[in-house]
Amino acid sequence: MGGIELEKMIGRNERIIWKGVPDKKCFVLESVFNPMLPFALIWAIIDFGILGVAVKEGAGEAGAFIFPFMLLHLMPVWLYLGGVLFSVRRHRNIKYAVTDRGIYVSGGVFTVNVEMKPFAEISHIKIHQGIIDQYIGVGDVIVESAGFSAPAQTFTFRFGKQNVQGRNVSICDIPDFQGVYNIIKDLQTDVYADTMYPNDYRPPENHGYNTKYTKH
Repeated sequence: MGGIELEKMIGRNERIIWKGVPDKKCFVLESVFNPMLPFALIWAIIDFGILGVAVKEGAGEAGAFIFPFMLLHLMPVWLYLGGVLFSVRRHRNIKYAVTDRGIYVSGGVFTVNVEMKPFAEISHIKIHQGIIDQYIGVGDVIVESAGFSAPAQTFTFRFGKQNVQGRNVSICDIPDFQGVYNIIKDLQTDVYADTMYPNDYRPPENHGYNTKYTKH
């Protein structure tokens, strides 16, 4: 089955400095042990308990209404299970790349979206490690844009985390999260300095728009 190749979305004048994907074990575990789990368990216990009583007592003609209604009423449980079952497919669609121009993130379940965050738009960079991240030895690099701040954990791509929220981009569940953090921090600092103070920070020989970033 064909899909979007992130490398083909990168411009000819860009150079890939780092690329990777989320750790699969951590990704699946976070899909299972997410904030929806206790809610789904309680919901399932109550609903299946009601169904058990209905079967024991004999639903009779009312069963034609009770059973379809309870199956519909179990929708939060089906949504949770769907998130877990499709975690492998989501993992396959998530890819990360850091170039000398910006950060690329692809993701999705049935459709694939690609987000590119130029370094000129980045205002804050931070590291996040959840409980499962610490156990596996991975972490997240969260990149924020000016004037926008969002929590590290949300309920979109996989209930526990998402890779794109508003104007923020996250590189989740990667082993070398500290190294990637330092790469992005250096790139963002250098691009900002070059934009704000071009005469002092640019080299004596400046090739203008075609200048190549050579630090990494």
